[in-house]
Amino acid sequence: MELRQRALAVFELTEAVQKAQAVHAIWQDLPRLETDTAAAFVAPDVPGRPAKPVLVEPQDVPRRSPFTPAGLAALLHSIAHIEFNAINLALDAVWRFAGMPAQYYRDWMQVANEEAKHFLLLRNHLVHTGYDYGDFVAHDGLWTMCENTRHDVVARMALVPRTMEARGLDATPIIQQKLARVGTPNALAASGILDIILREEVGHVAIGNHWYHWLCSRDNIESESFYAQMAQTHGAPRLKPPFNIEARRLAGFTEQELRALPWN
Repeated sequence: MELRQRALAVFELTEAVQKAQAVHAIWQDLPRLETDTAAAFVAPDVPGRPAKPVLVEPQDVPRRSPFTPAGLAALLHSIAHIEFNAINLALDAVWRFAGMPAQYYRDWMQVANEEAKHFLLLRNHLVHTGYDYGDFVAHDGLWTMCENTRHDVVARMALVPRTMEARGLDATPIIQQKLARVGTPNALAASGILDIILREEVGHVAIGNHWYHWLCSRDNIESESFYAQMAQTHGAPRLKPPFNIEARRLAGFTEQELRALPWN
């Protein structure tokens, strides 16, 4: 199979570790894969998922203190769930949208590969501490935005990497500060994993920024007004401080965009 067909096949896999490993296999084969940029595929809008974690509404996810072993595991589980969703988000960007340059598909396959690495790092850490992915409930907020933008690649680039994933750049240092206060070996090891994730997520947001502005240029779209329109149309979460300005700058947000952030 060519690249986009394989991405779709992995998108439909239900077992989490198998999916992550299959993404790694595609990445290893990428130099030998052809890319059919014109192909249109039909597939379920919902990706393959394991039976657990059970998905609930965001407000129904219990709040737990990370100062207990179970609470720390629940925190790391929530991040692992984000990374699992991010695998599916990147695969969806590869198979769903036809007519993009070949580099677009390679870029998003790179993102999928790194998200798979992040998921496996967190899942293996959970196993080391006596838990596993699926042991806690989770919510589906990240995938909802992907579903909302499934018919529009410009809206997808605006609202998933540049909004949802960019929020992760802001949140990660806050989580690391919390882990430092916990101070246990497991917490500090988890913080080290988040160092890796933050560094590579900057690159993922940069890829989103690149393709968003490329699409706006191609389609003669005014990028800032379109972004605001899409955020309102699709109910994107309101951005709120604190912001990781250094990471956002590295990820390609302009100084004008940074100044426009809601600072209070």
